[in-house]
Amino acid sequence: MKRRDFGQYCGLARALELVGERWALLIVRNLIVRPRRYTELQTGLAGIPTNVLATRLKELEQAGIVERQVAPAPARGVVYALTAVGQSLEPALLSLARWGATQLGEPQKGDVVTPEGMVLNLRAVFQPAQAAGLTASWEIHVRDVVVHAVVDNGELLTGLGPAPVGPDLTITVELGDDELASYRAIVSSMRDGTVELTGDRKLLGTFLRVFTVPRVA
Repeated sequence: MKRRDFGQYCGLARALELVGERWALLIVRNLIVRPRRYTELQTGLAGIPTNVLATRLKELEQAGIVERQVAPAPARGVVYALTAVGQSLEPALLSLARWGATQLGEPQKGDVVTPEGMVLNLRAVFQPAQAAGLTASWEIHVRDVVVHAVVDNGELLTGLGPAPVGPDLTITVELGDDELASYRAIVSSMRDGTVELTGDRKLLGTFLRVFTVPRVA
């Protein structure tokens, strides 16, 4: 598959040449959360053809954005991970995610929400000014997915699975069978009070202040 070459000496053009192909930025999104095996990437990118995933990974490796690593013990095999160059894409990716969130309409039939997307949403809507000096931790349980958000003196750490230490507040969100587990739906449930809280209940309001959904223009 021939890569796009714009023939322009421009930073934006170069960025699009490297990560502008279909699925490339979503691969980067998933690897920003944590390194992944090939099969995990395939599962987490519902709908990506196998040949496209293989091609994109090869292109991202050649560009120095992704590298292969030996999985740490006790796991075995190879995982794909972002290089330092790949990790440096995170601020741009979060800015793009924030802009895209303002352009979302209603969910369409067949739309999915990935756990990695949920983690990225937490990072994208995080408000550092609201979190200044704050230390608190949350776990959010939605169906079979658990994500955590830990703020340590204003600095954010997010990821999949339980919080590294016991959370100050666990939020269990109950959604209808046909309701998409979007970040907006999750926050709406929190605001409506239709969630189960375990821990310091006052931290629900803190969460809603610190992790603010962008307003639609």
